[in-house]
Amino acid sequence: MGLARLALAVLAVGAVVVLLVIGGRALLDLLDTPTPDREPAAAPASGTATGTASTAQVPTVRIECVVETCPLVTVRVPGGDVLQHREMSRGEEVRYFEPELDVVLSDAGTVRVTENGVPRAQGRAGAREAFTVRGD
Repeated sequence: MGLARLALAVLAVGAVVVLLVIGGRALLDLLDTPTPDREPAAAPASGTATGTASTAQVPTVRIECVVETCPLVTVRVPGGDVLQHREMSRGEEVRYFEPELDVVLSDAGTVRVTENGVPRAQGRAGAREAFTVRGD
């Protein structure tokens, strides 16, 4: 009987540890998600100083969600890091300053895209769109 209680206690402690790890990872992922009023952590990775009041930097690409939920939006450095691969919410905006970026929009009609400060033509609703943006 004592061995069964010990096994049950070990199992319970293991379950608590697993739940703490899952909760901690979820919290960290939530804290890394950009909000509409701030840039994602990956934005200034271009190696140049981030924009100050005297030097406003124009992002290579700016993507803003204009509907309730924008399906999968993927932004990556060609042959390199994936900067974003997730859904976006209404009003959420991301900016990236890398010299060259590959962008894939699952539904091009749900987002507003600006390339080097110039608005890109709105895509068709429900149409997948993939393109490369190069900085000025």
